[in-house]
Amino acid sequence: MMPIGFRHGRFTDAARPNWNGDGPRPIDWFAWYPAKDGTAETTLPVAPWPHGWFKAGPAALDGPLAADGLYPLVVYSHGTGCNGLHFEWLARALAAQGFIAVAVNHHGNSNAEPYRAEAFLCSWERPRDISLLIDDIVADPGFASRIDPDRIFAVGYSLGGVTATALLGAIMIRSPFAPGANLGRGPREFPDLVDHLPRLMEQSPVFRDSWARMSASYHDRRIKAALLLAPGRSVQGFSEESVAAINVPTHIMVGGADALLPSARWLHERLPDSAFDVVADDAGHYVFLPESTELGRSSDPASCVDPASVDRGKVHRTVVAAALKLFTR
Repeated sequence: MMPIGFRHGRFTDAARPNWNGDGPRPIDWFAWYPAKDGTAETTLPVAPWPHGWFKAGPAALDGPLAADGLYPLVVYSHGTGCNGLHFEWLARALAAQGFIAVAVNHHGNSNAEPYRAEAFLCSWERPRDISLLIDDIVADPGFASRIDPDRIFAVGYSLGGVTATALLGAIMIRSPFAPGANLGRGPREFPDLVDHLPRLMEQSPVFRDSWARMSASYHDRRIKAALLLAPGRSVQGFSEESVAAINVPTHIMVGGADALLPSARWLHERLPDSAFDVVADDAGHYVFLPESTELGRSSDPASCVDPASVDRGKVHRTVVAAALKLFTR
């Protein structure tokens, strides 16, 4: 079996400040890729947050990329309040099939750092992170000249599915947290989110500038297909015309017991070239997170424990097969 390499790093976006307004926006990234034969895999010094909650396989830290040739690239956007290392289970499977798979942590919206209301409210900053990730990885000395520019794909989970849809050309015309949206006061990770909006509008120029970018286009034509896992209800803030104009293939996968199933169906019904699958009738929203440890199951049953009828590992294998089919069609 081909060994899996792993690298991680950070770059910054000088064009956008961090949410404090005292420096550039940080973007941490994590890459899995096919390593040269004979490269030794070990337990990695980083693991999906919260530490110890999720299983993760070994990889060759900074191992050399495998033999000469061009590799397809898959970029990943995590769910709200999650992190890029949650992609590990799918990224490893893709790397074993000859893909370079890279994820980011979205600043302020990742549990790898303190949550920021600004980041939860301004989800349209996330697509720009992914476009800059592609720029950075294509130019990175370890991957330069090894990525096939005609085979770049996206995967997004939950709010990451919204991010991936924006990258395909969808335009956000209303925030799910704006007055009158009636989509709740905030997600599980930030239940009083809407209460922060007036204060941020009044006090934060960084937030006001971001809020004004809500309806900008974040279309990245380099992305040739997208796998959308349980896309968030914010997809219903996209203009229907912009969704209908998307001209690349997508595949939406969602659990049958996920409260976001109606939003996933809404998106599927408006995308011109979209497959749709319910991965398991009783599966909830968190079935796309990594398989959990006993510590995870006891610490947070909501995200780490599935109904007895749901085999998270089996669901993951179904997703891997769908991803490979979509990205090699």
